[in-house]
Amino acid sequence: MTDTTYKKLLKRVVVKPSVCGGEPCIQGTRINIAVILDSLAEGLSPKEITKHFPPLTELDVRAAVAYAAELARRVPAA
Repeated sequence: MTDTTYKKLLKRVVVKPSVCGGEPCIQGTRINIAVILDSLAEGLSPKEITKHFPPLTELDVRAAVAYAAELARRVPAA
């Protein structure tokens, strides 16, 4: 994935105190990143997730994964 594509994905994620209580969510949907990641962990495909949450697109699901990857990179090694 190019750096530009990665940055575009991350721009889809909003973290503002006035939106979803400050929890990260997909811009314009109020759907938390954690909900998307939990759905993936349960085995749902991106297509199935978008069917359960109609405002989402498969690009939004990719954005959630990119956001989680970015957070994981920031955690110091134990």
